[in-house]
Amino acid sequence: MTSTAAFRQTNDIKTDTESGSGFATNSASFSSNLLSSNAFRLNRFFTKIPHYLPGIALSLLIASIAIAMGKITLLQANGIGALTLAIVLGILVGNTIYPRIVVASGAGVTFTKQNLLRLGIILYGLRLTFKDITRVGISGVVIDAAVLSSTFCLAWFLGTKVFKLDQKTAMLIGAGSSICGATAVMAAEPVIKGKADQVTVAVSTVVVFGTVAIFLYPALYHLNTQLHWLNVSPTAYGIFTGSTVHEVAQVVAAAHAISEDAANTAVIAKMVRVMMLAPFLIILSAYLSRSKSASHDNDLADQMISNKPGKIVVPWFALIFVVVAGINSLAFLPHPVVSAAIDVDTVILAMAMAALGLTTHVSAIRKAGVKPLLLAAVLFLWLTIGGLGINCVVSMFL
Repeated sequence: MTSTAAFRQTNDIKTDTESGSGFATNSASFSSNLLSSNAFRLNRFFTKIPHYLPGIALSLLIASIAIAMGKITLLQANGIGALTLAIVLGILVGNTIYPRIVVASGAGVTFTKQNLLRLGIILYGLRLTFKDITRVGISGVVIDAAVLSSTFCLAWFLGTKVFKLDQKTAMLIGAGSSICGATAVMAAEPVIKGKADQVTVAVSTVVVFGTVAIFLYPALYHLNTQLHWLNVSPTAYGIFTGSTVHEVAQVVAAAHAISEDAANTAVIAKMVRVMMLAPFLIILSAYLSRSKSASHDNDLADQMISNKPGKIVVPWFALIFVVVAGINSLAFLPHPVVSAAIDVDTVILAMAMAALGLTTHVSAIRKAGVKPLLLAAVLFLWLTIGGLGINCVVSMFL
Protein backbone atom coordinates (compact mmCIF):
# COMPACT_ATOMS: atom_id res chain seq x y z
CA MET A 1 0.00 0.00 0.00
CA THR A 2 1.38 3.41 -0.95
CA SER A 3 1.83 6.11 1.61
CA THR A 4 -0.89 8.17 -0.09
CA ALA A 5 -3.42 5.31 0.11
CA ALA A 6 -2.51 4.64 3.70
CA PHE A 7 -3.01 8.30 4.48
CA ARG A 8 -6.48 8.27 2.84
CA GLN A 9 -7.50 5.11 4.70
CA THR A 10 -6.39 6.64 7.98
CA ASN A 11 -8.42 9.76 7.25
CA ASP A 12 -11.48 7.66 6.29
CA ILE A 13 -11.29 5.74 9.56
CA LYS A 14 -10.89 8.99 11.45
CA THR A 15 -13.84 10.53 9.63
CA ASP A 16 -16.06 7.50 10.33
CA THR A 17 -15.05 7.57 13.96
CA GLU A 18 -15.81 11.27 14.23
CA SER A 19 -19.17 10.77 12.42
CA GLY A 20 -20.15 7.97 14.79
CA SER A 21 -19.08 10.04 17.72
CA GLY A 22 -21.02 13.01 16.39
CA PHE A 23 -24.16 10.91 15.87
CA ALA A 24 -23.91 9.55 19.39
CA THR A 25 -23.42 13.05 20.72
CA ASN A 26 -26.41 14.38 18.76
CA SER A 27 -28.60 11.44 19.89
CA ALA A 28 -27.63 12.02 23.50
CA SER A 29 -28.29 15.73 23.08
CA PHE A 30 -31.72 15.07 21.53
CA SER A 31 -32.69 12.67 24.31
CA SER A 32 -31.52 15.14 26.91
CA ASN A 33 -33.52 17.97 25.33
CA LEU A 34 -36.62 15.75 25.07
CA LEU A 35 -36.41 14.77 28.71
CA SER A 36 -35.80 18.37 29.72
CA SER A 37 -38.81 19.52 27.67
CA ASN A 38 -41.11 16.90 29.21
CA ALA A 39 -39.81 17.66 32.66
CA PHE A 40 -40.41 21.36 32.06
CA ARG A 41 -44.00 20.75 30.93
CA LEU A 42 -44.70 18.47 33.87
CA ASN A 43 -43.19 20.97 36.28
CA ARG A 44 -45.22 23.78 34.73
CA PHE A 45 -48.42 21.73 35.10
CA PHE A 46 -47.80 21.01 38.79
CA THR A 47 -46.88 24.65 39.33
CA LYS A 48 -50.26 25.70 37.92
CA ILE A 49 -52.29 23.28 40.03
CA PRO A 50 -52.89 25.85 42.81
CA HIS A 51 -54.26 28.24 40.14
CA TYR A 52 -56.62 25.53 38.84
CA LEU A 53 -58.07 24.53 42.22
CA PRO A 54 -60.56 27.42 42.76
CA GLY A 55 -62.14 26.96 39.31
CA ILE A 56 -62.21 23.17 39.65
CA ALA A 57 -63.80 23.47 43.08
CA LEU A 58 -66.45 25.86 41.77
CA SER A 59 -67.28 23.52 38.88
CA LEU A 60 -67.45 20.57 41.30
CA LEU A 61 -69.81 22.46 43.61
CA ILE A 62 -72.22 23.28 40.79
CA ALA A 63 -71.98 19.73 39.44
CA SER A 64 -72.76 18.26 42.87
CA ILE A 65 -75.87 20.42 43.20
CA ALA A 66 -76.97 19.44 39.67
CA ILE A 67 -76.49 15.72 40.37
CA ALA A 68 -78.51 16.01 43.58
CA MET A 69 -81.29 17.86 41.75
CA GLY A 70 -81.20 15.28 38.96
CA LYS A 71 -82.42 12.65 41.44
CA ILE A 72 -85.70 14.50 41.96
CA THR A 73 -88.49 12.26 40.67
CA LEU A 74 -90.30 14.99 38.75
CA LEU A 75 -87.15 15.97 36.86
CA GLN A 76 -86.27 12.34 36.14
CA ALA A 77 -89.74 11.68 34.77
CA ASN A 78 -89.27 14.51 32.30
CA GLY A 79 -85.82 13.36 31.19
CA ILE A 80 -84.01 16.33 32.74
CA GLY A 81 -80.68 14.92 33.90
CA ALA A 82 -77.65 16.16 35.79
CA LEU A 83 -75.81 17.39 32.68
CA THR A 84 -78.66 19.64 31.62
CA LEU A 85 -79.07 20.99 35.13
CA ALA A 86 -75.32 21.58 35.43
CA ILE A 87 -75.18 23.84 32.40
CA VAL A 88 -78.30 25.73 33.50
CA LEU A 89 -76.89 26.33 36.98
CA GLY A 90 -73.54 27.22 35.43
CA ILE A 91 -75.19 29.87 33.25
CA LEU A 92 -77.00 31.32 36.26
CA VAL A 93 -73.80 31.58 38.29
CA GLY A 94 -71.76 32.62 35.25
CA ASN A 95 -73.94 35.66 34.63
CA THR A 96 -74.21 36.76 38.27
CA ILE A 97 -71.45 35.78 40.69
CA TYR A 98 -68.73 34.38 38.43
CA PRO A 99 -67.63 37.69 36.82
CA ARG A 100 -66.54 38.88 40.28
CA ILE A 101 -64.31 35.85 40.88
CA VAL A 102 -63.18 35.10 37.34
CA VAL A 103 -59.60 36.26 38.04
CA ALA A 104 -59.16 33.66 40.77
CA SER A 105 -61.15 30.81 39.21
CA GLY A 106 -60.89 31.37 35.44
CA ALA A 107 -57.90 29.07 34.87
CA GLY A 108 -59.51 26.15 36.68
CA VAL A 109 -62.82 26.59 34.88
CA THR A 110 -61.03 26.53 31.51
CA PHE A 111 -59.06 23.44 32.57
CA THR A 112 -62.30 21.70 33.56
CA LYS A 113 -64.06 22.64 30.34
CA GLN A 114 -61.23 21.39 28.14
CA ASN A 115 -59.09 18.75 29.84
CA LEU A 116 -61.54 17.12 32.25
CA LEU A 117 -64.09 16.98 29.44
CA ARG A 118 -61.83 14.67 27.45
CA LEU A 119 -61.38 12.42 30.47
CA GLY A 120 -65.16 12.32 30.88
CA ILE A 121 -65.66 11.25 27.26
CA ILE A 122 -63.04 8.52 27.66
CA LEU A 123 -64.69 7.10 30.78
CA TYR A 124 -68.06 7.25 29.02
CA GLY A 125 -66.90 4.13 27.19
CA LEU A 126 -67.50 2.15 30.39
CA ARG A 127 -71.23 2.54 29.80
CA LEU A 128 -71.02 0.58 26.55
CA THR A 129 -70.13 -2.90 25.33
CA PHE A 130 -69.77 -4.25 21.82
CA LYS A 131 -72.35 -6.86 22.79
CA ASP A 132 -74.97 -4.12 22.64
CA ILE A 133 -74.63 -4.14 18.87
CA THR A 134 -75.77 -7.76 18.60
CA ARG A 135 -78.90 -7.08 20.63
CA VAL A 136 -80.40 -4.72 18.06
CA GLY A 137 -79.04 -6.63 15.06
CA ILE A 138 -77.63 -5.35 11.81
CA SER A 139 -80.86 -3.48 11.07
CA GLY A 140 -80.51 -1.44 14.26
CA VAL A 141 -76.92 -0.54 13.40
CA VAL A 142 -77.86 0.49 9.85
CA ILE A 143 -80.78 2.56 11.14
CA ASP A 144 -78.54 4.37 13.65
CA ALA A 145 -75.88 5.03 11.00
CA ALA A 146 -78.42 6.31 8.47
CA VAL A 147 -80.13 8.59 10.98
CA LEU A 148 -76.81 9.94 12.25
CA SER A 149 -75.27 10.69 8.85
CA SER A 150 -78.43 12.12 7.27
CA THR A 151 -79.22 14.35 10.26
CA PHE A 152 -75.72 15.76 10.54
CA CYS A 153 -75.40 16.43 6.80
CA LEU A 154 -78.82 18.08 6.80
CA ALA A 155 -77.79 20.27 9.75
CA TRP A 156 -74.57 21.28 8.05
CA PHE A 157 -76.30 22.13 4.74
CA LEU A 158 -79.39 23.89 6.10
CA GLY A 159 -77.46 25.65 8.85
CA THR A 160 -74.93 27.27 6.55
CA LYS A 161 -76.91 27.60 3.29
CA VAL A 162 -80.48 28.28 4.41
CA PHE A 163 -80.29 29.72 7.93
CA LYS A 164 -76.91 31.41 7.31
CA LEU A 165 -75.44 30.25 10.61
CA ASP A 166 -71.71 30.00 11.12
CA GLN A 167 -70.37 26.54 10.36
CA LYS A 168 -69.36 25.74 13.95
CA THR A 169 -72.83 26.38 15.35
CA ALA A 170 -74.46 24.36 12.56
CA MET A 171 -72.12 21.42 13.13
CA LEU A 172 -72.54 21.48 16.91
CA ILE A 173 -76.33 21.51 16.60
CA GLY A 174 -76.04 18.69 14.08
CA ALA A 175 -73.83 16.65 16.40
CA GLY A 176 -76.24 17.07 19.31
CA SER A 177 -79.28 16.14 17.23
CA SER A 178 -77.72 13.23 15.36
CA ILE A 179 -75.82 11.36 18.09
CA CYS A 180 -76.30 11.77 21.81
CA GLY A 181 -77.28 15.29 22.72
CA ALA A 182 -75.17 17.37 25.07
CA THR A 183 -72.45 14.73 25.36
CA ALA A 184 -71.95 14.72 21.58
CA VAL A 185 -71.87 18.52 21.50
CA MET A 186 -69.21 18.59 24.20
CA ALA A 187 -67.21 15.81 22.53
CA ALA A 188 -67.31 17.57 19.15
CA GLU A 189 -66.23 20.92 20.59
CA PRO A 190 -62.48 20.11 20.77
CA VAL A 191 -62.56 18.97 17.13
CA ILE A 192 -64.70 21.83 15.82
CA LYS A 193 -63.08 24.41 18.14
CA GLY A 194 -66.43 25.90 19.08
CA LYS A 195 -66.90 28.85 21.41
CA ALA A 196 -68.73 28.62 24.72
CA ASP A 197 -71.82 30.46 23.46
CA GLN A 198 -71.98 28.28 20.33
CA VAL A 199 -71.80 25.12 22.43
CA THR A 200 -74.45 26.42 24.81
CA VAL A 201 -76.80 27.29 21.95
CA ALA A 202 -76.41 23.75 20.60
CA VAL A 203 -77.03 22.20 24.02
CA SER A 204 -80.09 24.41 24.47
CA THR A 205 -81.65 23.04 21.28
CA VAL A 206 -81.07 19.50 22.56
CA VAL A 207 -82.86 20.32 25.80
CA VAL A 208 -85.82 21.99 24.09
CA PHE A 209 -86.60 19.43 21.40
CA GLY A 210 -85.48 16.41 23.40
CA THR A 211 -88.01 17.42 26.05
CA VAL A 212 -90.71 17.77 23.38
CA ALA A 213 -89.90 14.23 22.19
CA ILE A 214 -90.47 12.82 25.68
CA PHE A 215 -94.16 13.73 25.46
CA LEU A 216 -94.70 13.63 21.68
CA TYR A 217 -93.37 10.12 20.99
CA PRO A 218 -95.61 8.24 23.46
CA ALA A 219 -98.59 10.32 22.32
CA LEU A 220 -97.92 9.39 18.68
CA TYR A 221 -97.53 5.72 19.63
CA HIS A 222 -100.90 5.62 21.42
CA LEU A 223 -102.56 7.53 18.57
CA ASN A 224 -101.15 5.04 16.07
CA THR A 225 -102.42 2.16 18.23
CA GLN A 226 -105.94 3.57 18.06
CA LEU A 227 -105.95 4.50 14.37
CA HIS A 228 -103.81 1.56 13.14
CA TRP A 229 -101.69 3.63 10.73
CA LEU A 230 -98.60 1.44 11.07
CA ASN A 231 -97.87 -1.91 12.62
CA VAL A 232 -95.43 -0.76 15.32
CA SER A 233 -94.54 -3.15 18.13
CA PRO A 234 -93.02 -1.98 21.42
CA THR A 235 -89.65 -3.30 20.22
CA ALA A 236 -89.89 -1.37 16.95
CA TYR A 237 -90.94 1.71 18.90
CA GLY A 238 -87.90 1.25 21.12
CA ILE A 239 -85.50 1.14 18.15
CA PHE A 240 -87.21 4.18 16.63
CA THR A 241 -86.93 6.11 19.90
CA GLY A 242 -83.33 5.10 20.53
CA SER A 243 -82.29 6.06 17.00
CA THR A 244 -83.95 9.49 16.91
CA VAL A 245 -84.28 11.04 20.40
CA HIS A 246 -81.39 13.25 21.53
CA GLU A 247 -80.29 12.41 25.10
CA VAL A 248 -80.04 9.01 26.79
CA ALA A 249 -82.21 10.24 29.67
CA GLN A 250 -84.80 11.51 27.20
CA VAL A 251 -84.77 8.14 25.41
CA VAL A 252 -85.43 6.34 28.69
CA ALA A 253 -88.30 8.69 29.58
CA ALA A 254 -89.95 8.48 26.14
CA ALA A 255 -89.65 4.69 25.87
CA HIS A 256 -90.47 3.79 29.46
CA ALA A 257 -93.85 5.48 29.00
CA ILE A 258 -94.79 2.58 26.67
CA SER A 259 -93.33 -0.53 28.29
CA GLU A 260 -90.26 -2.05 29.90
CA ASP A 261 -89.41 -3.95 26.70
CA ALA A 262 -89.60 -0.74 24.69
CA ALA A 263 -87.32 0.99 27.19
CA ASN A 264 -84.72 -1.81 27.11
CA THR A 265 -84.62 -1.90 23.32
CA ALA A 266 -84.49 1.90 23.12
CA VAL A 267 -81.52 2.12 25.48
CA ILE A 268 -79.57 -0.52 23.52
CA ALA A 269 -80.30 1.25 20.21
CA LYS A 270 -79.21 4.51 21.80
CA MET A 271 -75.98 2.99 23.13
CA VAL A 272 -75.11 1.71 19.66
CA ARG A 273 -75.70 5.23 18.38
CA VAL A 274 -73.43 6.60 21.11
CA MET A 275 -70.68 4.17 20.08
CA MET A 276 -70.68 5.84 16.67
CA LEU A 277 -69.44 9.03 18.33
CA ALA A 278 -65.76 8.05 18.03
CA PRO A 279 -65.70 7.23 14.28
CA PHE A 280 -67.85 10.30 13.67
CA LEU A 281 -65.29 12.55 15.39
CA ILE A 282 -62.38 10.98 13.54
CA ILE A 283 -64.06 11.37 10.14
CA LEU A 284 -65.09 14.94 10.95
CA SER A 285 -61.58 15.81 12.12
CA ALA A 286 -60.04 14.37 8.96
CA TYR A 287 -62.46 16.30 6.77
CA LEU A 288 -61.88 19.61 8.53
CA SER A 289 -58.12 19.16 8.45
CA ARG A 290 -58.02 18.35 4.73
CA SER A 291 -60.54 20.87 3.57
CA LYS A 292 -58.96 23.31 1.09
CA SER A 293 -61.38 26.20 1.18
CA ALA A 294 -63.46 28.08 3.70
CA SER A 295 -66.47 30.35 3.24
CA HIS A 296 -66.55 33.91 4.58
CA ASP A 297 -68.82 32.94 7.46
CA ASN A 298 -66.56 30.06 8.48
CA ASP A 299 -64.16 30.76 11.33
CA LEU A 300 -62.30 27.46 11.12
CA ALA A 301 -59.30 29.11 9.48
CA ASP A 302 -56.95 27.67 12.06
CA GLN A 303 -57.66 24.18 10.71
CA MET A 304 -58.16 24.91 7.01
CA ILE A 305 -55.50 25.92 4.49
CA SER A 306 -56.39 27.36 1.10
CA ASN A 307 -53.78 25.73 -1.08
CA LYS A 308 -52.34 22.80 0.85
CA PRO A 309 -54.11 19.87 2.51
CA GLY A 310 -53.95 20.21 6.27
CA LYS A 311 -52.57 17.80 8.76
CA ILE A 312 -55.16 15.42 10.19
CA VAL A 313 -55.86 16.20 13.82
CA VAL A 314 -56.74 12.88 15.41
CA PRO A 315 -59.01 13.24 18.46
CA TRP A 316 -57.11 10.71 20.56
CA PHE A 317 -59.68 10.85 23.34
CA ALA A 318 -62.21 9.40 20.87
CA LEU A 319 -59.89 6.49 20.08
CA ILE A 320 -59.29 5.84 23.77
CA PHE A 321 -63.06 5.97 24.24
CA VAL A 322 -63.37 3.00 21.84
CA VAL A 323 -60.54 1.17 23.63
CA VAL A 324 -62.28 1.65 26.98
CA ALA A 325 -65.55 0.35 25.52
CA GLY A 326 -63.61 -2.67 24.21
CA ILE A 327 -62.08 -3.32 27.62
CA ASN A 328 -65.51 -3.08 29.18
CA SER A 329 -66.80 -5.58 26.60
CA LEU A 330 -64.36 -8.19 27.91
CA ALA A 331 -66.18 -8.08 31.24
CA PHE A 332 -63.09 -8.75 33.33
CA LEU A 333 -63.40 -5.52 35.30
CA PRO A 334 -65.29 -6.02 38.58
CA HIS A 335 -68.79 -4.61 38.47
CA PRO A 336 -68.26 -2.39 41.54
CA VAL A 337 -65.22 -0.84 39.86
CA VAL A 338 -67.12 -0.12 36.65
CA SER A 339 -70.08 1.25 38.60
CA ALA A 340 -67.83 3.54 40.64
CA ALA A 341 -66.02 4.73 37.51
CA ILE A 342 -69.35 5.55 35.84
CA ASP A 343 -70.35 7.58 38.90
CA VAL A 344 -67.05 9.45 38.72
CA ASP A 345 -67.59 10.00 35.01
CA THR A 346 -71.00 11.51 35.67
CA VAL A 347 -69.40 13.96 38.08
CA ILE A 348 -66.65 14.85 35.60
CA LEU A 349 -69.09 15.42 32.73
CA ALA A 350 -71.34 17.49 35.00
CA MET A 351 -68.28 19.57 36.00
CA ALA A 352 -67.46 20.15 32.33
CA MET A 353 -71.04 21.24 31.64
CA ALA A 354 -70.97 23.53 34.67
CA ALA A 355 -67.71 25.07 33.45
CA LEU A 356 -69.26 25.57 30.04
CA GLY A 357 -72.21 27.36 31.61
CA LEU A 358 -69.90 29.55 33.68
CA THR A 359 -68.18 30.83 30.54
CA THR A 360 -71.41 31.43 28.63
CA HIS A 361 -72.86 34.92 28.44
CA VAL A 362 -76.63 35.25 28.07
CA SER A 363 -76.08 38.19 25.73
CA ALA A 364 -74.22 35.89 23.31
CA ILE A 365 -77.14 33.43 23.29
CA ARG A 366 -79.58 36.28 22.75
CA LYS A 367 -77.41 37.54 19.92
CA ALA A 368 -77.64 34.13 18.19
CA GLY A 369 -81.37 34.77 17.70
CA VAL A 370 -84.02 32.26 16.65
CA LYS A 371 -82.12 30.74 13.71
CA PRO A 372 -80.44 27.99 15.78
CA LEU A 373 -83.86 27.02 17.19
CA LEU A 374 -85.37 27.00 13.69
CA LEU A 375 -82.59 24.73 12.46
CA ALA A 376 -83.06 22.43 15.44
CA ALA A 377 -86.82 22.41 14.81
CA VAL A 378 -86.29 21.28 11.20
CA LEU A 379 -83.86 18.59 12.39
CA PHE A 380 -86.38 17.43 14.99
CA LEU A 381 -89.02 17.19 12.27
CA TRP A 382 -86.57 15.14 10.18
CA LEU A 383 -85.76 12.87 13.12
CA THR A 384 -89.46 12.26 13.75
CA ILE A 385 -90.70 11.80 10.17
CA GLY A 386 -87.52 10.97 8.27
CA GLY A 387 -86.30 8.78 11.12
CA LEU A 388 -89.56 6.84 11.02
CA GLY A 389 -89.16 6.41 7.27
CA ILE A 390 -85.59 5.12 7.69
CA ASN A 391 -86.75 2.69 10.38
CA CYS A 392 -89.54 1.35 8.15
CA VAL A 393 -87.41 1.00 5.01
CA VAL A 394 -84.46 -0.67 6.71
CA SER A 395 -86.74 -3.05 8.62
CA MET A 396 -88.32 -4.16 5.33
CA PHE A 397 -84.99 -5.29 3.87
CA LEU A 398 -83.00 -6.40 6.94
